[in-house]
Amino acid sequence: MMFSISRYLSLGLMCLALCFEASASLIYVSNEGSGSISIVDSESDQVVGIINGVGKPRGIAVCPGGQHLFVSDADGAALLVIDLKTKLIQQRIEVGTSPEAVYCSPNGQWVSVANEESNSITLVRTKDLMLQGAIKVRGKNPEHAVFSPDGKWLLSSAEEADQVDVIDLEKMTQVSSIRVGLRPRGIAFNKEGTMAFVAVESESLLAVIDMKTQAVIKSLKVGARTNGLTLSKDGAELYASNGGDASVAVIDVKKLELKTLVRVGQRPWNMAINQEGSKLYVAAGRSHAVSIVDLKTHQLIKNLEVGRLPWGAAAP
Repeated sequence: MMFSISRYLSLGLMCLALCFEASASLIYVSNEGSGSISIVDSESDQVVGIINGVGKPRGIAVCPGGQHLFVSDADGAALLVIDLKTKLIQQRIEVGTSPEAVYCSPNGQWVSVANEESNSITLVRTKDLMLQGAIKVRGKNPEHAVFSPDGKWLLSSAEEADQVDVIDLEKMTQVSSIRVGLRPRGIAFNKEGTMAFVAVESESLLAVIDMKTQAVIKSLKVGARTNGLTLSKDGAELYASNGGDASVAVIDVKKLELKTLVRVGQRPWNMAINQEGSKLYVAAGRSHAVSIVDLKTHQLIKNLEVGRLPWGAAAP
């Protein structure tokens, strides 16, 4: 359903940065506690605008070549579609109850939404913003649902279990589960898609999955209460946020070894990398800030104040 501009204004959804066009230099941060999206200029590392009135935003994503920002509204059981040029909500798509992380497929044609209380993964077509359907998963409380690089698989982490559920996207159904440890959270793949990485929060480890055998081949200690994961642009490094010790681990993907730890804000969660691949933006929930890390030096640049309880970050 489309909404008129007058409706947006009546709901108080005017953005304070309407003068900023959709730009590759912008980072979008979902602030769960203040019901807003902060817009950060990655060149100046300053907040340049805010989108208010977005419910309880959690997951956030911008698809390759897309013109929309996709944000899950946990309270509204909806996926919000925000136009990147106008910074206005274009559409609300009903998904499952208490939606969390949002991801784009590698080709930008699909968006996945993990619905924790519905125990389902919703798929939305980006071309026409139509709901494709919901896939039930067996693991309780799915938080992340991440596409493999070849678009064949979707891995879903069961936050209140010890497994990652494997969804065959051609069949649109769950086909297996992989035991990884208690309270799996973030998921990432290597560039080739031969390995998947899972943050296992309760056991403070990083599980490495061989996608050919769909089995865990190694577990690493990279910090306390590991939860968020993202891969560097060149695929050489994996970044893991550790909520228990306010750090981001830098992992050598080829060697599967910890390279260093970067101290960041409190309760670091989900992350995004700017388009140039030079900076990491970490949602530090309890610091109400985004920690910005230089990926060349692995040093903290600054903690930038945003809204309350930032949950995630996204970049074009």
